Amino acid sequence: MSDHKYPISPDQLRSRWWFDNPEHPGTTALCIERYLNYGMTLDELTSGKPIIGIAQSGSDLTPCNRHHIELVKRVKDGIRAAGGVPFEFPMHPIHENVRRPTAALDRNLAYLGLVEVLHGYPLDGVVLTTGCDKTTPACLMAAATVNIPAIVLSGGPMLNGWRQGERVGSGTIIWELRKRLAAGDIDYDEFLARGADSAPSIGHCNTMGTASSMNSMAEALGMSLPGSAMIPAPYKERAMVAYQTGERSVEMVWDDLRPSDILTREAFENAIVVCSALGGSSNAPVHINAIARHAGIELSNDDWQRLGHEIPLLANVMPAGVYLSEEFYRAGGVPAVMTELMGAGHLHGEVMTINGQTLADNVKGRETSDDDVIRRYANPLVEHAGFLNLKGNLFDSALMKTSVISPDFRRRFLSDPDDPNAFDGKVVVFDGSEDYHARIDDPALGIDERTILVMRGAGPVGHPGGAEVVNMQPPEALIKQGVESLPCLGDGRQSGTSGSPSILNASPEAATGGGLALLESGDWLRVDLGRGEVRLKIDDDELKARRERLDANGGYRYPDHQTPWQEIQRVLVEPLDRGMTLEPATKYRDVARRSPPRDNH
Repeated sequence: MSDHKYPISPDQLRSRWWFDNPEHPGTTALCIERYLNYGMTLDELTSGKPIIGIAQSGSDLTPCNRHHIELVKRVKDGIRAAGGVPFEFPMHPIHENVRRPTAALDRNLAYLGLVEVLHGYPLDGVVLTTGCDKTTPACLMAAATVNIPAIVLSGGPMLNGWRQGERVGSGTIIWELRKRLAAGDIDYDEFLARGADSAPSIGHCNTMGTASSMNSMAEALGMSLPGSAMIPAPYKERAMVAYQTGERSVEMVWDDLRPSDILTREAFENAIVVCSALGGSSNAPVHINAIARHAGIELSNDDWQRLGHEIPLLANVMPAGVYLSEEFYRAGGVPAVMTELMGAGHLHGEVMTINGQTLADNVKGRETSDDDVIRRYANPLVEHAGFLNLKGNLFDSALMKTSVISPDFRRRFLSDPDDPNAFDGKVVVFDGSEDYHARIDDPALGIDERTILVMRGAGPVGHPGGAEVVNMQPPEALIKQGVESLPCLGDGRQSGTSGSPSILNASPEAATGGGLALLESGDWLRVDLGRGEVRLKIDDDELKARRERLDANGGYRYPDHQTPWQEIQRVLVEPLDRGMTLEPATKYRDVARRSPPRDNH
């Protein structure tokens, strides 16, 4: 490559420290010799070809990403065609539905593992295979930390689920079926059968849950190829973009294009705006704030309200809409939504993206082909679709997703002409999901159609990782009377596929001394969306006395650690509003260049 025209020349490749270092021949020989024992050649490792890692997130334990096992074959083809050498390696498995106590516990663990691999092994660039919820932020957090050329390849959503001619959305249907089971409309066997209808093919959730939201965020941030986020997993275009991603990963190494060039303040502001227009998951702020912090940018939930709340809902996709991923992709996907937002002046079009083009270049001319599935900016489903960041005398921050406030919920709680967008309610408090399941149907609780259900002990410390349990359904007796939703508040999270307008992620959480630990069943709360407040209606002296009693009793009690990692995470983890990051981790940035790994021999 003597006529090399890129910023990086072969002798500047990071992998040369391992594979072609005449100053340390013993170490070089040790690094090379074992890679030859399965058939690699000296020429591949020493002739100046970029070594591209492929972070394999697919496994039998992670069914949403399992097809990456086959898909990376096309990534490798693209890498080789572009003159690179692929090295596939495993990621820690993260499966949202099955992992107990929660998959969120593993996001930071997978992040830590990826940082060590990307920093300590001979990789010039990396393809990050994503899909299921937490795999995407784990990959992007690591990419931001190590800062070698990195590109995201999503596995894509499942095909539409169908039952008797009606769309069945993954996750979303489960929350609906819970109510039908409680009402006695279906039995256990039908519950399982109808739930299975929502997963008709390989891929992650076909709704705009956390998986689709976060892979759309990767595209909105500029970290994956334009239009790639929402290609359904079984479509031929998914394998095509895998090949193109492999090709591009090699080009990025020669271009020296790194995450720090792409993950700018403006890129994160774009992500907030796009997430609001998509009706994106209530988990997206947690993960985007975490990625931003690892990139050296402080985002807060105030930013989510300031930049996103006024953005209209344009994606008519469950749970906020009626369609699923296939229609969304065919209508133009994320680029079509960004085209509408760009036209309205809400995006930074000048930001750089992973293909070397600006965002404005990438979305030019990519308009919606079905303006019922992807609405025009002037004709949205909801006028103000972003998150509200609520505060008060119980917490400093809690999010409410406004795009899923149903007409019934608005009529029952937010339509008093003398007190618009506000309501008062008596609370019933549950300490963790086990307590909720054990007591929700107890008539002695006195739950009625105006009760506010409160879930505490469900945050990153109380339920290590933060449990998706705040979207609580009413008691069976109320459901049978036709009351199918109640206001919910909690220091945990909820599934991104849920259509519940819960008040979530209350920080600080009860387990670390947050105000929810002071609540008692029978207390009254005032929720005022216009003022952005949730207030416990007691005087300051009583609140102070409760705090003193709590402290005297040793604070809020929660179950003990079950594993070493649970203890480590609980000691180091930060609140949900700060991204649930590990306290020391955000100090480490651009480590591939600033702190090259030390010699091992």
